[in-house]
Amino acid sequence: MTWAPERISSLQLSRSTPLQLLRSLGSGPRGLVESEAEKRLLRYGENVLPARRVPSLPIIFLRSLRDPFTAVLASLALVSAAVAAWATAAVIAVLVVVSCALRAAGEHRADRSAAGLRELVASTATVLRRSDEEAAPVPREVPVDQVVPGDVVRLAPGDLVPADLRLLRATGLTMHQAALTGESAPVPKYPVDEPSARLSSAEAQPLALDAQDFDRPEVCFQGSSVASGGGTGVVIATGGDTRFARADKLPGNDRRTTAFDRSVYGISWILIRFMLLTPPLVLMANAALRGRGLETLPFAVAVAVGLTPEMLPVIVTTTLARGASALARTHQVIVKRLPALHDLGAVDVVCLDKTGTLTQDRPVLDCALDASGTPDDSVLHWAAVNSLWTVQLAELPSADALDEALLDAAEERFPDGLDALEYDAVTVLPFDPVRRLSTAVVRTPHRFGRHTLVVKGGVEDVLERCALTGDERERAVALADRLAADGLRVLAVALAERPAATRPYTTKDERGLTLQGLVGLRDATAETAADALSALLHRGIAVKVLTGDHPGTAARACRELGLEPGEVVTAASFDGLGDTELGELADRTTVFARCSPEQKARVVRVLRERGHVTGFLGDGVNDLPALRASDVGICPPEAVDVARETADVVLAAKDLTSLDHAIVAGRGCGATIAGYLRITLSSNLGNVIAMLTAGLLLPFLPMLPSQVLVQNLCFDAAQLAFAYDRPQAGALRRPLKLRPREVLATVTGFGVLNAAADLATFAVLVWAVSHTRAETAFHAGWFTENLLTQALVMVLLRTGRGGKVPVTAGILALTGLLLPLSPLGPLIGMTALPPAYYPLLALVLALYAGALHWLTRRTRRTAAP
Repeated sequence: MTWAPERISSLQLSRSTPLQLLRSLGSGPRGLVESEAEKRLLRYGENVLPARRVPSLPIIFLRSLRDPFTAVLASLALVSAAVAAWATAAVIAVLVVVSCALRAAGEHRADRSAAGLRELVASTATVLRRSDEEAAPVPREVPVDQVVPGDVVRLAPGDLVPADLRLLRATGLTMHQAALTGESAPVPKYPVDEPSARLSSAEAQPLALDAQDFDRPEVCFQGSSVASGGGTGVVIATGGDTRFARADKLPGNDRRTTAFDRSVYGISWILIRFMLLTPPLVLMANAALRGRGLETLPFAVAVAVGLTPEMLPVIVTTTLARGASALARTHQVIVKRLPALHDLGAVDVVCLDKTGTLTQDRPVLDCALDASGTPDDSVLHWAAVNSLWTVQLAELPSADALDEALLDAAEERFPDGLDALEYDAVTVLPFDPVRRLSTAVVRTPHRFGRHTLVVKGGVEDVLERCALTGDERERAVALADRLAADGLRVLAVALAERPAATRPYTTKDERGLTLQGLVGLRDATAETAADALSALLHRGIAVKVLTGDHPGTAARACRELGLEPGEVVTAASFDGLGDTELGELADRTTVFARCSPEQKARVVRVLRERGHVTGFLGDGVNDLPALRASDVGICPPEAVDVARETADVVLAAKDLTSLDHAIVAGRGCGATIAGYLRITLSSNLGNVIAMLTAGLLLPFLPMLPSQVLVQNLCFDAAQLAFAYDRPQAGALRRPLKLRPREVLATVTGFGVLNAAADLATFAVLVWAVSHTRAETAFHAGWFTENLLTQALVMVLLRTGRGGKVPVTAGILALTGLLLPLSPLGPLIGMTALPPAYYPLLALVLALYAGALHWLTRRTRRTAAP
């Protein structure tokens, strides 16, 4: 039968026997011939995930133009060019290009750094290949991307599964599937002659991710890794056909609007509406009250530009790029999407997966108890004897993780270390996934002709082989249930002394055992997880644990890390709730257990809908929907490739406390951007109000378009200092949310105050200047006053610290005083002012500074939590 790729899904989910499957795939136990493997590679492509190429610099630059504010600035440049205001058009165009270039360079650098993490993924696989049909199969190491359907792959401890496999043979094989399911415990895998008749819903819906498929013992999935044992399997799906790749195609995986979109972009859209309304309003008002026509169009465009914080894209991009660069350099945190750094500063809820983030895929001993529940080191002793000789004599490819944990504990607990376990071993009956226990047979010390069977395994499987009364069995089961409910993996240990057998021992000898006790093991916590959680709580961030693991396991891990779990909620208990009820539950719940990927994403989504800014920290395929549903997707360095591709922030160092550094950096950037917006919009709004009022009262324009342009250029150049300002410590203590309505309410108050100072200056100018040169003197006086008030605003409204802003504000003030007196003054329609003007201007500025200082303190007091 000729193999056809379109039949791959039905093949892997069918009831085919291994032989039927091999025939259908055009393969066999001896593997593929090299020439056939090459043909399949050419025909069906490399074994890689669907293309995720790093976008080129020009592509990222063009994407930056989709920013709404950048697009409006580009439109204003075109309008300015249309009315022959070439200087204005050129300046705006330069700002647009600089902003997009900075943003593109930063994001391209982050994309390349994230792509470099691909080296953490396995690069080769061991396959059986033949040179021709008659040749013997030879194990070969081939690049993972060269693996094709029908290849026979060998698995050894520590290997990452290169593709979806159907097992042909296995010896003590267990797999880590936490990246796919969230379950921290290794899953036993073994071949079966005929799989279950149950057909996955994925056969009808190829993109569905049925969690029950991962329970199939005969299938090993790409993205999982070998915990212990070994095996051989045939490849049934590669590349985009694997379960691993399908998880990335789930419906609803598109990213939603983030906190940056709702804040900075929200303010931008409000300003855009005002900017679009300003030119027609100016034209209509001047036509109605002053009889002016289209000659005021350049002035109207200049007023619209004056309202615009032209430097916003440059300031935002420069601030975020500097913060992202510093994080990558000092803390190995890669920010792939620059606005995500702002969002990190606004995060007030961090949701995270347990396995792979808070805990390691490595068990450690928690307790060893006798049958009555009393701590007893002899139980650990016999459990370690079983582990030692199982590892030594069973000829397994490597020790099971549970055996390693017991041996490590014994080495620490006993004075003689592992020497105390050196019995004279006879044989072992290794663990298999059917009977779920292992037996080591050793010679009984000081009793010639006697052997001791040391049995260790699943509680129910060991108890059914023990000679126990009904009450004793119930007590043992109850003790095991209590330990399991507390989040432990529980093993039972039993002994039996027998006369030395002259025949080989079999599983039939595992009867009439005496129960010694139980050992409980827990997941080892990540080294820096406790410090990371403490830092998050100290920063005023709520932590929610969303895991597919057992409720007791999740609660225990939280307690060990200093996070009070409270009442653990399982997915089954909230699945029927509406979004409103679930949102209320999520606000007061710390741990959600037994969650599917979609349920994790739903919890994140309802938290966002309740006004929270959410971050999600996850490392597996099962975390992809939640990573996309959050405002900021974060992953650790060991995350699977698609999780690193999806995340906005990658913690490249094996140190979760780097997340705290990233949040602090994000808050610093957010504080800088918020301070810039308040200062610039207050000044711009006040100037526009005063300019429009004066334009209607004066027989001439209050400022010429060229003067407005020069003023904007001076102020814009000075504002670049904000990108290098350092925030005050108080701005880093709590999440920083930039709410458009609150910002605009504050800006309106300061803008009206600024307009009052401008209009007071207007009155002074009307009184002070002579009529012969009233127009040019008025222009010069107002130009000087505008730059001086803007310098005051920069100093008094700033929330950061550092010397660059005061120095820049001083230079701006000097420019306002000296430019009208310089040879450049007459070139742009300004003349020297009479001396009487300056004392009156100083009085206006002193009153303005006092009022500004009072309003600033009042606003900050009101805003303080």
